[in-house]
Amino acid sequence: MKTKTLLCMGLLTGATAFAQTNVKDSLRVYNLEEVEIVSTRANKKTPVAFTDISKEELLKQNTGKDIPFLLSTSPSILTTSDAGAGIGYTKIRIRGTDATRINVTTNGIPMNDAESHELYWVNTPDLVSSLEDIQVQRGAGTSTNGAGAFGGTINMRTQASSPHKYAEVSGGYGSFNTHKETFRLGTGLIKDKWAFDARLSNIKSDGYRDRASSDLKSYFLQGGYFGTLTTVKFITFGGKEKTYHAWDGVSQEQLKKNRRYNPNGEIKNDAGDVIGFYKNQVDLYTQKNYQLLLNQYLSPNWSLNVGLHYTNGSGHYEEYKNKRTLIQYGLKPYIVNGKEIEKEDLVRRKFVDSGFGGGIFSLDYKGDRLQASLGGGMNYYKNNHFGKVIWIKNYIGDLDPDHQYYDNIGRKTDGNIYARANYDIVGGLSIYGDAQFRHIRYKLNGVDDEWDWTANPAGLQAFDLDKKFNFFNPKVGLSWQINPYHQAYASFSIAQKEPSRGNYTDALFSKQPDSEKLFDYELGYNYANERFSANVNLYYMDYKDQLVLNGRVNEIGSPISENVKHSYRMGIETALAVQIADWLKWDINGTWSKNRIKNYEAYFSDENYEQHAIQWGNSPIAFSPSFMGNSIISADFLGVNIAFQSQFTTRQYLDNLGLKENSLDPYFVSHLHASYKFNIPYTKGLTLGASVYNLFNTKYETNGYAQNSISTDGKTLSFDPRFYAMAGTNFMINARIAF
Repeated sequence: MKTKTLLCMGLLTGATAFAQTNVKDSLRVYNLEEVEIVSTRANKKTPVAFTDISKEELLKQNTGKDIPFLLSTSPSILTTSDAGAGIGYTKIRIRGTDATRINVTTNGIPMNDAESHELYWVNTPDLVSSLEDIQVQRGAGTSTNGAGAFGGTINMRTQASSPHKYAEVSGGYGSFNTHKETFRLGTGLIKDKWAFDARLSNIKSDGYRDRASSDLKSYFLQGGYFGTLTTVKFITFGGKEKTYHAWDGVSQEQLKKNRRYNPNGEIKNDAGDVIGFYKNQVDLYTQKNYQLLLNQYLSPNWSLNVGLHYTNGSGHYEEYKNKRTLIQYGLKPYIVNGKEIEKEDLVRRKFVDSGFGGGIFSLDYKGDRLQASLGGGMNYYKNNHFGKVIWIKNYIGDLDPDHQYYDNIGRKTDGNIYARANYDIVGGLSIYGDAQFRHIRYKLNGVDDEWDWTANPAGLQAFDLDKKFNFFNPKVGLSWQINPYHQAYASFSIAQKEPSRGNYTDALFSKQPDSEKLFDYELGYNYANERFSANVNLYYMDYKDQLVLNGRVNEIGSPISENVKHSYRMGIETALAVQIADWLKWDINGTWSKNRIKNYEAYFSDENYEQHAIQWGNSPIAFSPSFMGNSIISADFLGVNIAFQSQFTTRQYLDNLGLKENSLDPYFVSHLHASYKFNIPYTKGLTLGASVYNLFNTKYETNGYAQNSISTDGKTLSFDPRFYAMAGTNFMINARIAF
């Protein structure tokens, strides 16, 4: 750290005087350069697979759906929605890799939760309305801040400040009583130096599935100072969400009866029959993000980016639980009519209260043949987890309305430093090198919500965990610009990732999980001219000690993820774009892949909770289809914009067994978007649009989970999977007027 600080100070001192006389004349009078740790992004010379999605592309689809669904037509991406309509709790996969292995940043600042390793998009609703663009990197990608990218990176950049004042009002209404309202405004440049922007958004939906409602509110504010050599921005954005649980899937039989059924919130009688639903089975969470960003030009070749950030998140979810054992909640059994009641219905709340803050930096050099960066960051995270029982049916005895039954604290320190360079050797050939060192320390102390019957005396599961990790992640590659139309590249990367909180809390008592390691090989070719472009990328992702659910449970019955020694993903990604006419374009992409665990050992539990291990051999990795593809035909003629999107995905397995009984059927689904812009005096235009999702009313599911068992003699397997249904044909109309 001392060396890093001295280097930055020396460069600042030695270069500033030179910069004053040489940089000033080379910059525009109104320097609206956006502040971001730009070195974390890939460019044309970076030998990795990536896709850029522009502000204009995002705007065309921005009708209220979460960001994962706006990225769903990019190569190798699949999305899921608990509520079935793309609003609320949604998730994304890249090359079959789940959200805990996808590193998400905004302006270079990490967004993933430091414990779960996942970004919950529902906590930042309508952030897309304040984005300039998004870059999706597939594979290990470039070194970046935050959790290790173990299959993909999503790099978001907030909107640029406009030199001109503006105002915009937009709204929409559609199926499932979905509506969205957004108001944006900006001051433009004030006294040639200052600019301010703001947004307020409201999104509500009843959801496709029963009671799967969402009530989402969000804001975005930024103020910037734009000097000749210095740009400073303060940005804050946040959201408040209230969603009814749609976290549980339904059986195949239930899908046939009622695809919209949602089992969450069920209230059952003593016979186990459903007699109603709990009205307040909801998740409430508020998140506020703060960023202070600096860009300093030091000379024509050197620039420095620095960012400070803090994120506060707090909330709880409430749920009705049928026939729960009271002692597990720190409550005593009670007597009714001479009978001791040990189990009863209750309502509980589980709380989190987290803070995440730190700083990042990037020192960048751009010369004629060399582009280099030195960057890194240091972040600290703390999260309080605790639970309360707020009501018990027919309870006799004293019940504190805030009866707390578990409490634990997670703390994490995460620091990294990286150096990256791209050097033009000769004739369009350049070499790329990237090396990152990352240090993590994770501590977990207190008692969790799981009851440990094996303890003496029995009680809630206790933790006193202190784990440290040191990772070195090198990357190297070549890029060859053969001529203005042809480019080829190749790269090799190593990425490493620590276990998540859940990997520890649900692990075997006698064995903690190890970190995971990825060796990523990429080979690509690009061709582009005025009318046609094509990309082909081959990848081989070789995993060591990847953590997977294998059906095994720990000593108290919680399903666990265990390290598997060898697994891999290999495939070929293709993308084509044809400008058929000036007004007509066709984009198509597809990914063919093979995803396997070598020598997989699966576990099954019988009715006596005894576990049986079966050597399954080489097996497909869950949620990793052998093919996924997208097609977008778009027309833009005389102010009318029309886009016809289609997506096809082959069978996905819910676990690693590769059995049809536990799988999602292949599906082909299409959407249609249309809009027209009216030129109205005294405005920048009125745009009216309509979207029809699932145009052909396809019945399909994009997510689910397996529930397997085995007979006591170990001979007969049984399967009872659960599924999340997606909405049939539905629509959204919208209007946007700008001033």
